[in-house]
Amino acid sequence: MNKVTFNNLTEEKVEEEKLINDVLEFAMKKENLENTSFSVIFVDNNYIHELNKNYRNIDRETDVITFALEDDESIINGSDNRMLGDIYISLDKAHSQAEEYGHSFKRELSFLAVHGFYHLLGYDHMTPEEEKIMFGKQEEVLSEFGIKREV
Repeated sequence: MNKVTFNNLTEEKVEEEKLINDVLEFAMKKENLENTSFSVIFVDNNYIHELNKNYRNIDRETDVITFALEDDESIINGSDNRMLGDIYISLDKAHSQAEEYGHSFKRELSFLAVHGFYHLLGYDHMTPEEEKIMFGKQEEVLSEFGIKREV
């Protein structure tokens, strides 16, 4: 059985949590994952800024940061249960990007969660080829789930 655990380190109530869970469950099913778990942690810009600075040496906030456990082979436990890692999402950044891109907060939060999920699976967007694959997978999940770019 797959499991997504949520932790909200902000004062903001995240009414979209069930939706995000459902979108991520859908993405796991599309990727044929079983017995897989990971966490989604909602934070503010200050918190994610510190993570970005301390772990990526980038001194500014960002929208999403992932810590993939499978990137470190010494952590893989060899059991039938996969623990992918953690996805940190800045709610502040999600709100500002939703406004900037002209779509709903629900859509932006869903995009960031699915984006983080694919990072946990080892996908990246450092080259145009990688970006095409990763963003294609993300858009397919969101589109098939019914989350469109419109507001």
